[in-house]
This record gives sequence, C-alpha cells and structure tokens, in this order.
Amino acid sequence: MDIIDDRLAVIQPLSKFWYLKKVAAMDMLRLDLLHPVVSGNKWYKLRLNMDYAKNNFYKTIVTSGGGYSNHLVATAYIAKKFGLKSVGIVRGKYDVLTPTLKDCKAQGMKLIFVTQEDYKNQHQPGWAENLVAHFDEVLIIPEGGANERGRAGAGLLKRFIDGSYTHIAVSVGTGTTLIGLRNKLDEEQQVLGFVPMKQGAYLEKYIGEHIEQGKNKNWRLLDTWHFGGFGKWNDGLLHFMNDFYHENKIPLDIVYTSKMMYGIKEMLDDNFFNSSDRVLCIHTGGLQGNVSVKDRLDY
Repeated sequence: MDIIDDRLAVIQPLSKFWYLKKVAAMDMLRLDLLHPVVSGNKWYKLRLNMDYAKNNFYKTIVTSGGGYSNHLVATAYIAKKFGLKSVGIVRGKYDVLTPTLKDCKAQGMKLIFVTQEDYKNQHQPGWAENLVAHFDEVLIIPEGGANERGRAGAGLLKRFIDGSYTHIAVSVGTGTTLIGLRNKLDEEQQVLGFVPMKQGAYLEKYIGEHIEQGKNKNWRLLDTWHFGGFGKWNDGLLHFMNDFYHENKIPLDIVYTSKMMYGIKEMLDDNFFNSSDRVLCIHTGGLQGNVSVKDRLDY
C-alpha cells in the first residue's frame, strides 16, 4: 500500500555560486517534498514494515523515539492510514507535550514515557515487549526503523540515484538509510554519512555489521559538525540555514540536513572533493523540527 507519491521528490541542482566550481555538480534529492508529515526518508524506512504488519494481521505498531522525533510522528500518521493502532515509547518525561508529541497524539498514537536512564535499555531483550504487553497483536519497529525491513526500504532510494554521482551525502541517525544505500548503490560511489551528534563514529561498527558482504567499503562517517550534540544548534547554524535558503530556495531542518550541508560547505572550502566530482546530497526531511526556531528562519 503506497500512501506517498514518489514522483513528488525531485533532484534540484544547487546554485553554482554555492559550490564555487569546486566540483562539477552538486544536487539535492528533495525528499522533503514527499509529504508534509511523512517527509524525507521516513516513508522508505517504514513502508515495508507497514506492509509486513498488514500482511501478517498485526493490529498495533510500537516504536520509540525522543520528544522531537520525526520518526514517531511519521509512524503515527502512516499507521493510521494503514488502519493500525500505534504506540510511541518516548525518551524522557514531559510536563508539557512538545509540538511533535501533540501531533503524534492527534494521529491517535498512545504515548508511554520512560526515563532517559530506562531508555538506554531499549536494546535489551523484552524491554519494549514488557512496556506494551497489554496491547493486542503488537509489531515492534525499532527507533528510526532500524531493522531489516527498514534497511531494505531505505535501499529503494536507489531509484533516484544514477551512476553519474561520485558521492552521495546523507545524514545519519541510526544508520539505517546509509546501510540501505550502501547495499544498493554502485560500489564505486562513495557514501558520506554526516552524524549530528557527538562522537557519532560509534555507529561505524553497527553499520559495518549490516552492510552486505562485498559492499562494506567506500563509505565513511563524519561527526565533526554536531554543534554541541544531537538537537543542538547555535546562531552560526541558523545564519547558514537562512543564507542557504536565499541562495538555493531550499529549506533545511535544524537537526539533520542543515548540519550536513554546513559540513559539506566546509569540505568544499578545504578542497575535500575533486573538481570532476558530482555530489548528490539527500534531504531527509524533518522540517517539522524547525518549530522551535521558526521565528528566526526566513521560511
């Protein structure tokens, strides 16, 4: 069942003035245009999971995330469209619900709040099952869609990417999208993963374990541009987002794609790329995360 029209995603060339002839071409895959709620890569990580749930007669989708999780709200929306109930296990306690969590509730998602400390146990056997034991016919989807079906769904993004690109850049949260891409892209195409949290290189082991044999090469993680940690930002990043919008007419999100593009700009200035390279940057959506800074953005 497809509720998103893939044709809405377009590849948009960036302004030549932005990359200053440092590369032959730099384009952006606008997955943010797919849907106002289920934007970016979320649809691809969830679609095969939802098909599996329907085909195997599950009634309830359970997943987890933080108070500003694009994944949670996307899951709530898609589950409702598929005629399924949804439960979100939320990291942290909130006296006042965030705009994201309010959207989740509006889509019918039941919220279960756990402490930051308890959330660290999410990978322990039975952790989620114990929290949702009173719900019927439950399918648990890991945070960020990080399972085999999520990775295979992310691999479907290959349909947008032709062999002319030498580098494909994508933001990394759980690593699911990077794994899916690396498994499907041509081996000579380099995948650059930009991690928006401190010491994000810890994901290298997990990612490497899930890349198909023979494909586990020509990829790397970069965690320099975290701006203080996941969800953190400063005035410099906001100025960059506004400047990027004025130059390219593309809105960036404060959590993921803005940090990736900031990093790419610095890499261009440092001559990381060759002048013959062709770079595709993937916009993974998540613009709803800008609500906290909307008064300081020009879009």
